[in-house]
Amino acid sequence: MELISATQALSDACARLAAQPFVTVDTEFMRETTYYPKLCLIQMAGPDGFACLVDPLAKDLDLQPFFGLMADESTVKVFHSARQDLEIIWLLGGLLPHPFFDTQVAAMVCGYGDSVSYEQLVNDVAKARIDKSSRFTDWSRRPLSEAQLAYALSDVTHLVTIYQVLAAELLSTDRGLWLDEEMAVLTSPETYQAEPAQAWRRLAGRMRKPREIAVLMEVAGWREAEAQSRNVPRGRILKDEAVIDIATAGPRSVEALGRLRTIPAGFERSRTGTEILAAVERGFARDLSQIALPERSRSRGGNGALVDLLKVLLKAVAEAEGVAPKIIATVDDLEALAEDDAADVAVLQGWRRSLFGDKALALKHGRMALSVERGRVTVRELP
Repeated sequence: MELISATQALSDACARLAAQPFVTVDTEFMRETTYYPKLCLIQMAGPDGFACLVDPLAKDLDLQPFFGLMADESTVKVFHSARQDLEIIWLLGGLLPHPFFDTQVAAMVCGYGDSVSYEQLVNDVAKARIDKSSRFTDWSRRPLSEAQLAYALSDVTHLVTIYQVLAAELLSTDRGLWLDEEMAVLTSPETYQAEPAQAWRRLAGRMRKPREIAVLMEVAGWREAEAQSRNVPRGRILKDEAVIDIATAGPRSVEALGRLRTIPAGFERSRTGTEILAAVERGFARDLSQIALPERSRSRGGNGALVDLLKVLLKAVAEAEGVAPKIIATVDDLEALAEDDAADVAVLQGWRRSLFGDKALALKHGRMALSVERGRVTVRELP
């Protein structure tokens, strides 16, 4: 089993795959020591039985034929749990695959559970088993063993069968449109643009005061920009716990920064410590009237019991419809709905509203009830 390492061989392989109705794709990468992922291997397969492995680390290999295939409108690009694969394609090629299909999302719509793994789908759908002995491979090392290459190739060969089965299920149940919203998020460039100014949102759930949010915005933004410019993981610059600690405490002096338990001894007097204190000052200079607490930081009042009931309803509806609860509604959706009938959430729009949202509103206002019959939760309308 050989790796494609020449541009002409890659071009020939992509031309063959472009003639197929769909191509399954996977990538292997490393990012333990970097901010940006390092592409180490590309795997592709088609329904005609052709499959190949591409070595992006090969000297002078031009990946343009691969990017051309990803943009080919006549061939569906099939991934499993595609977000990180699409991120690296976007970063290196400046494009996102289209048409596109994610089997993990499709499996949720088809009732295989929340965030179902590739291994589970191989077992349940392709009726096969994966040899996992090579799953902890350092894909940046060369040469790769035959066992490692075979393991990598199995990530796309079984995916051919999985896609065919799931696509047929979606067609028979008329649920293809249910995928559109999820696919739209995955194929939006905004999903992969890590703007330092937005870095605070990932950590804001624990913040309770506008001043904390203001400092968090500046410190998290500084850390993100620093990690990007140095191409190192965020945690190498400053760990999440330290960012949260700084935002909560708001240290405005070297001594105050040094007293934080998450700050290593002497760190406060380094160049980085000086930059952190400058970021804190920028946070204190922000206009607090322009700072809005994130949804998770707002009190939901006395809606806890109602949210719990909505969770039970969600599970009952999901089981009855044969679809994963996660793709219908999130906990945030349920909390927002419990607080506001007109909340701007996905569960009150489109197919989600007809499937679950209207029932949730009916339960909230006493027009629907939950009961247990023969050990199962059932939903019934009240007269």
